[in-house]
Amino acid sequence: MTQEQNLYLLLDSKGTALAQVRAEAPASGELWQLRVLDDRIDSVLIHKKFKLMSVTDSSPSYEGTLERSRGEQIQLRVRKTAANGTDMRKNLRVPVHFNSFIYPVNGGWRGRREVESNDLSCGGIAFFTDCSLQIGEQIEVVIPVTSEPLVVRCELLRLRPTERVSHMMYAAKFVDLCNDEETLLREAVFNLQLSGRPRPVQ
Repeated sequence: MTQEQNLYLLLDSKGTALAQVRAEAPASGELWQLRVLDDRIDSVLIHKKFKLMSVTDSSPSYEGTLERSRGEQIQLRVRKTAANGTDMRKNLRVPVHFNSFIYPVNGGWRGRREVESNDLSCGGIAFFTDCSLQIGEQIEVVIPVTSEPLVVRCELLRLRPTERVSHMMYAAKFVDLCNDEETLLREAVFNLQLSGRPRPVQ
């Protein structure tokens, strides 16, 4: 197992991202030895119960209880969650604003249209546009916040309420993602979640 496959996102019991952690050895059994990355150990140690999601693949998610800590290392007693790990990842929605473009796949329009993102998850995106789109149509959207910019296909699910008078906000789900695209999106969402998480005051 590579180091990348040992990388997890550590969340508190309410699902708020706390830190990225790396399993010191291939994670197996009930007791996991984890190293907390990026000097976030203080954010972790104020909690006792955690959730764990793999950063790099769609393996099951876990729940864990803190057993002990030493330096940047923690030991958790873990078990697989009853919840579907893929659903948890898709529902981890991060507010993020970037300007981008969409392109038609099967809609009745041509060219490209400007959009502004509202939030992003591993499963989809919500964005503002001043153009009217059809629920159910498929589009391609440029995602510039991944380590390599992506153009991914989406299906428009619904309009979401917005206070903007001149814009509409659409929620869309990603479709037909390949494994590499899923990994890049997952890493971007997790990193954006952590970058917006304040550290404890020393």
